[in-house]
Amino acid sequence: MTLHQKKILNRFIKIAVILLATYFIYNKLSASQNLENFYSIIKKLAPNEVYTQLGIIFLLMLLNWFLESLKWRYVIKKVEDISLLKAIESVFCGLTWAIFTPNRIGEYGGRIFFLSYRKRIQGMVAMGVGHIAQMVVTSIMGAIGIVWFVYNYIPIQQWMLPYFAFWGSVISVCLLLFYFNIRWVNFLLLKIKFLNKYQKYFGVLTRYNKKELLIVLLYSLARYSVFTSQYLIILHFLIPSLPFYPSALMVFILFLVQSSLPSLDVLDVGVRTLTASYFFKFITPHEIVVIACTALIWLVNLIIPAILGSLFIFKLNFFGSNRT
Repeated sequence: MTLHQKKILNRFIKIAVILLATYFIYNKLSASQNLENFYSIIKKLAPNEVYTQLGIIFLLMLLNWFLESLKWRYVIKKVEDISLLKAIESVFCGLTWAIFTPNRIGEYGGRIFFLSYRKRIQGMVAMGVGHIAQMVVTSIMGAIGIVWFVYNYIPIQQWMLPYFAFWGSVISVCLLLFYFNIRWVNFLLLKIKFLNKYQKYFGVLTRYNKKELLIVLLYSLARYSVFTSQYLIILHFLIPSLPFYPSALMVFILFLVQSSLPSLDVLDVGVRTLTASYFFKFITPHEIVVIACTALIWLVNLIIPAILGSLFIFKLNFFGSNRT
């Protein structure tokens, strides 16, 4: 392929990504009854209070993705040292790609194309470390929520509760053991003969020591605290009678369920609202408010960042280096 052909294809891919993201976002927003319900609810409230709460939610969104950018920069340092600005741009760009790809797989592409050409596959492996850390946090906190939920709302025999708690603890310990020994994955992959030639890519997993993995896990926990806070702030603003600790544990379950089910980011609001509707009905009769709040968080945390990320699409170079 000639240089001219690469430039044309490069431009075509960028335009296609933006058009696809725009199409998916527009379709979902134009059909979102839940967001209309949220608007109807807040119209009845004092504007200053509404603007304050929405401002806090928006600032927490920026903090959430800033923490993810710090985590991404820290993880990718084993492959390539990038600036904080480039880390932020690549995270938002990844969200634009994720919006129309199954299970957010496009997020990998959106980020790694900000790396040097020869570092991109290794970057993808390094990015997996950060995602596994977030999965570990989500799974452990979700397990706590599930055990609490079963104890309080599921009619089971008393002897079964320690059984649930035991297996929740076992799963949590196994996840932590696996995460802090992530190098095992490299060892296991090398046992598969046809993967031996890719050892230089999987070898990235052996470069992280336990202290570094702990730092990545703490970044993930910080992010988890931020988007949990978003839910609790808006829920308690609109439903002041909602009990704090039960609602927090319900949010833990919500995150676990939505992370476990395959979906498109743009369709993820459906998974979120159905899950929130089912679990929150045990602690509040205000189902419509809960669903509307869930749709708002989806809009703020995923749709708005995806729109912002489209600004960075044209910085990508799919066939060369993006090194600055």
